[in-house]
Amino acid sequence: MPVDIQSDRVVLHHPAGASTTILLYGATVISWISPSISGTSAVPVTAEGPALVERFFVSSLASLDGSKPVRGGIPICWPIFGQPSREENKALKQHGFARSSVWKYEETVLDAREGVSGRFILENSDQTDKLFPHPFKLVYTVTLAEHQLTTSLRVHNTGSAPLAFQALLHNYFKGESSIAQVQPLKGVTYRDKVRNMVEDVETREIVDVREYTDRVYEAAGGNYTLSFPRSVHISIKTHNLPDVTVWNPQETGSSMADMEPNGWAHYVCVEPGYVKQFVELKQGEEWWGQQVLTVL
Repeated sequence: MPVDIQSDRVVLHHPAGASTTILLYGATVISWISPSISGTSAVPVTAEGPALVERFFVSSLASLDGSKPVRGGIPICWPIFGQPSREENKALKQHGFARSSVWKYEETVLDAREGVSGRFILENSDQTDKLFPHPFKLVYTVTLAEHQLTTSLRVHNTGSAPLAFQALLHNYFKGESSIAQVQPLKGVTYRDKVRNMVEDVETREIVDVREYTDRVYEAAGGNYTLSFPRSVHISIKTHNLPDVTVWNPQETGSSMADMEPNGWAHYVCVEPGYVKQFVELKQGEEWWGQQVLTVL
């Protein structure tokens, strides 16, 4: 079957062997497995066919029981990214509540060309109204193809007052951080969280994370390539997510209670978002942001 609906998660399957697992808690993608690409020496194609490879990192100490946001996969940051920057959002915790709310699975959509999709819904409730008194409806669609994963977030303002928010898809890509390469970001302005939000311009053709990195690149172009040389290359194409954060905490990651020992050495976060400013929707308006991840 193309979809396996369980009590706490949904698993989508593709005939070529690819799969993705999404928790109802946070609508967090916690696994994306896809066939290896011929010619990548690290994961060769065997006589039995392409090997199946996990593309996302999830810490072995991550909580998957709904007790706290998942350390890995694709947490959804909404309605803010980082700590609250506006007085009206002061009741919110870091990265908002979408990643720590239980979503409802709405439907499965099968398409011979696009693949299999699962759709998840989150609407305001008494609990969210205490933190963020704005009516809303979020629709999150995850689409699986043979070598591709697409995640789309649609935000509807169902209230009468304006709705302002930020949004970010916090991808944890699996791979050795010491060799990770992200491009093209040369010439893009960024805010450096490691240096107290100092603003600077990227001068490197290829961005690496061989030292503690936490940079928010603004109006970065929307299309990137993440490479782990001799292993895998992933294309990241986005719509309506103009900014991108590149993060790896290095040794400081060891202080995170839900991070496995030396876990920081096995992932890099490349996170498309709308975070430099806030999206503002009037009554009845909607916004849509998307990322398309393709193994090359």
